[in-house]
Amino acid sequence: MARAALFLGFRELAKMANVSPNTIARLERGESMNPRTLVKVRTVLEDAGVMFIDADEVGGVGVRVKGERNAAL
Repeated sequence: MARAALFLGFRELAKMANVSPNTIARLERGESMNPRTLVKVRTVLEDAGVMFIDADEVGGVGVRVKGERNAAL
């Protein structure tokens, strides 16, 4: 969802995070992942403007994009 919000392809995100495209595919399928890899991908997404939203009494988890698409790229 975060990748799609930035209109990024999985190969593009993989390159930005310095991981393999297969790693992004595994992440999106919800497979287990090295915590350091998760941090790398999350950091790239946050640097690109994604805000991760925690669940609360109003709704569930989600993402929001700050500013214009790719503003931080």
